[in-house]
Amino acid sequence: MAKLIGNFDENDENPRNTIISPNPLPISFLCKAMMLLFYIFCVCTAIQTLFSLWILWCSAATRSQKTWQSEQQSGLSIILCAHNEADRLQISLPRLLSQQYSGNWEIIVVNDRSTDETPDFLASLAASHPHLRVITVSEAEPRTFPGKKYPLSRGAAVAQYENLLLCDADCYPASDMWASVMSAPLNQGKELVAGYGAYEYHPGLLNSFIRWETLHTFLLYSTFGKSGIPYMAVGRNLACKKALLLRAQQDPLWSLLPSGDDDLLIRLTANRKNYTCIADPKTFTYSDAPDSVTSWIAQKQRHVSTGKLYRKTVQLLLALYAGSHGLMWICFIVLYCAGLGYLVASMMLLRCVFAWSLWSTAASNLHERRINLKLPLLDFLWLLYHLLLSPYIFFKNKKQWT
Repeated sequence: MAKLIGNFDENDENPRNTIISPNPLPISFLCKAMMLLFYIFCVCTAIQTLFSLWILWCSAATRSQKTWQSEQQSGLSIILCAHNEADRLQISLPRLLSQQYSGNWEIIVVNDRSTDETPDFLASLAASHPHLRVITVSEAEPRTFPGKKYPLSRGAAVAQYENLLLCDADCYPASDMWASVMSAPLNQGKELVAGYGAYEYHPGLLNSFIRWETLHTFLLYSTFGKSGIPYMAVGRNLACKKALLLRAQQDPLWSLLPSGDDDLLIRLTANRKNYTCIADPKTFTYSDAPDSVTSWIAQKQRHVSTGKLYRKTVQLLLALYAGSHGLMWICFIVLYCAGLGYLVASMMLLRCVFAWSLWSTAASNLHERRINLKLPLLDFLWLLYHLLLSPYIFFKNKKQWT
C-alpha cells in the first residue's frame, strides 16, 4: 500500500494535493541486505585476521629457524627429470654439480624422450663428472605411471642412496650448501623436507604476482605443517626418504594425475612427526617464472589440480581462508559504495596493515624483492586468481606434464 504524507485533508476532493510516496518495502529490504553484508564482512575480516595470527605464529617464513646440521652426511641421490630442457640444463646442472657435500652423492638426470640437444649435452657432461648419471626413457618404452611420475619412478628405482633430493631441470640452487642443508633433517629423524622454490625477479606486475603467490603458498603449507597437518611441498625443492617415495607409488591415488607428485607424496606419507619445512636462504632454489599470462595459467592448471585430493580437513581450511578473503573484498566494495565507507574502511585498514606487515616480513626473510609497494594490489588480485582457476581446482585435470 502507498503511504500518504504531507498536508492532507480527508475532505479535499482534489487528488493533486495528495503526495504519495513509494512502498517502503524495497528500502527495508535494502537495509536488511546491507546489514547482512556487514555481518558477513565482519566475520570474514575476523577469519582473515585469525589466519594471519596463525601464520605469524607457525610459518617457517615468519619465525626463527632451527639450524639443521648433520655431523655425518649420509649418501644422497639428487633426481631431476628433463624433457627437451637442454638450454635450462646448461644453467642448472653446473650449479648442482658444484655442491659442497662431504658424503657420497650422485645426480641422476632422467632424460624423458627428449628430441632436442639434451642427450648430447648430458653425455658430454657425464664424461667429466663421475657424480652424474643419465637415465634415458625412450618413446617406445611402456609407461607404468602417467606424466612426470614415470621418469621420476625410474630415477628413484636406480638411486643408490636412501636420502633423495628432488628438483626440476629448470631450477638451480641458491648456494653450494643446498644439498647439505636440505638433506640434514633426513639424518635427524625426518623423512620429508619441504623447501622454498622461488622464481627469478623480473620487472612487471605478472612476475610480482607469481612471486607473491609463491610466497603466500609457502606461508600456508609451512604453517599447516608446523601445526601437524602437512598437505603439500614443491617438487623443485623437496627431500625425502626413498622408501616413502616407493611406498607412495604403490597407492592408487598416485596414478590419478600426470602431475602433482610432490603434493601426493605429502598426502600419502606425511604426518606430524616426519615432515618439516625449511626457509634457510641457503636452501632456496630459483627458476624462471612464466613470462605471459597464458603460460602461467597453463602451469597453474597442473599445480592446482591436485587440490581435490587433499584431505578433507585441509580442503575445508583452505576453502575457509580463500572464501573469507574473497567475500571480505566483495562485501567491502559493496558496503563502501553504499555509503558505509568510514566504518568498513577503518576495519579493512586494520586487517590490511596486519596482513601486509606479515607478508612484508615474509618477503624480506625469503629474499623476495620489490613486492611491498604492490601488496594492496596483489591482495585484491588474489580474489581474481581464485575465480579464474576454480574450475581446475574442483573439476578439471591436466592430462600432460609437458
